[in-house]
Amino acid sequence: MTEKQKARFIMKTLEKLYPNPAIPLHFNSDYTFLIAVLLSAQSTDARVNKTTPSLFALADTPEKMMSLPTDKIIEAIRPVGLSPTKGRHIKELSEILVEKYEGKVPSTFEKLESLPGVGHKTASVIMSQAFGVPAFPVDTHIHRLMTRWGLTSGKNVVQTEKDAKRIFPREKWNDLHLQIIYYGREYSPARGLDLSKDVITATIMGLVGSNTVMN
Repeated sequence: MTEKQKARFIMKTLEKLYPNPAIPLHFNSDYTFLIAVLLSAQSTDARVNKTTPSLFALADTPEKMMSLPTDKIIEAIRPVGLSPTKGRHIKELSEILVEKYEGKVPSTFEKLESLPGVGHKTASVIMSQAFGVPAFPVDTHIHRLMTRWGLTSGKNVVQTEKDAKRIFPREKWNDLHLQIIYYGREYSPARGLDLSKDVITATIMGLVGSNTVMN
């Protein structure tokens, strides 16, 4: 299959499986979404979703969060891992949001990436899912599958993001980011690959025809 054929088949299959992909993290505002995404680094969405209710019960706005002792934030988020670092970042970015942005989450990459604990991937998630700006955040699932499908060299996530943006239509980026994550979790894990279930990989490898439609 050519690169264009792969892209068309991937998009068609993912659209059938996940026509309206939902954001897997639980939140009720741009601020709580930002905190949830920050907490998800090197953790799982499920663990974050179990942890944030107790944190947000204590503070669900930057004004409330900045008034909490850092130790209390760290204790509340301990289950997600890296809690001392994440706790300090949450405290610091909450202070910055209040002091510089009137308590609102900024809507540019530059401003988001200037916040403590917010890297390019986190900023991309916020820009795409909170503000609807086309972006293609690359997590471990996307990096793995783009490599597995022969759409990137797989050398690093920076190159994977560039390749994803080159290959797929801009208007599809935000949905594809979520669709590929869901597909990776459900059908194409890092270990125990089952090509009888993973129709995209099997098709790209030439094991089944590209007219295969998943049930």
